[in-house]
Amino acid sequence: MGTTGMILAVHLKQAGCEVAICDFDIEKMNLIRHNGIHLEGMISKSSYFDYVCDSVEELLELGIDVLVSCVKTYHVPALLNSLDNLDKNIHILSAQDGIDICQKYIKICKESQIMRMVVNYAGNILTQNTVKVTYFNSQSFLGSINDRCPEKADWLANSIKKGGHDCQHLDSFQLRDEVWKKSLIVAAIGPICGISKLNLQEAMNNEDSVEIIEQTLIEGMEVAKAEGVKFDDNYVQLCLRMLKEAGDHLPSLGIDIRKDEKNEIDFFNGKIVRYGKKHYIQTPLNLTFTNVVNAMHFKKINGHSI
Repeated sequence: MGTTGMILAVHLKQAGCEVAICDFDIEKMNLIRHNGIHLEGMISKSSYFDYVCDSVEELLELGIDVLVSCVKTYHVPALLNSLDNLDKNIHILSAQDGIDICQKYIKICKESQIMRMVVNYAGNILTQNTVKVTYFNSQSFLGSINDRCPEKADWLANSIKKGGHDCQHLDSFQLRDEVWKKSLIVAAIGPICGISKLNLQEAMNNEDSVEIIEQTLIEGMEVAKAEGVKFDDNYVQLCLRMLKEAGDHLPSLGIDIRKDEKNEIDFFNGKIVRYGKKHYIQTPLNLTFTNVVNAMHFKKINGHSI
């Protein structure tokens, strides 16, 4: 439960939902037990939680209706190992960025149990129980990945909206388009901010980095269009305008790259490269970012720095 999970938990709690939260960091959870979760920055809210768990197993024992997964993509396999005997009546909501992430959950449950949320807010951790909300302007989207649980998806979207963040319920085809659009933005800003060590405001004030961001977006759009994704007119210009107004935000992918930690680039730039090959579309910028970032991390885990 990082920034995405903490922000979402506060909004669901303030919507009147019964919310249980879970993280493996015992020190963090003890702090939240006593002091709650606090949001600062673009919004200011706090919530306290009656159910604070240190393991997924403990969480499942509470008889939950929906399991909201906000973990990094590389932590999903460990999460799935804790869900071997998942109740067929429990739904999973993947509140994660990245292309094809829901395919991982199909290994342990039916598609009809899985929902997806495209999160259009962001923040950075100030303390273990405090998030600085750096971006909170756009509407988020939520739906069933195969349109088999629309009532549950609609209820969740309305709950998030009631908690103070606009969230629209979409059908699976509209939702797929929004997943791609969000992923293209992350792919355009994450690597450049991570490698250059610029925050988003600094990157958008630099003509050279703006050109790279713009061309990465355009490159990804061509691949997405080949997959049937529909874009509004002036999509790139609207994205650049939105990014220009996003302030000093540090993208999550960029933070992991900057720290030379395990990262999610394979589910963003790497997926664009993979789908580009499928449609015989060249993706040199995304290929370069993917290979450079993976090479940096490979060198780090083998006992070297770069």
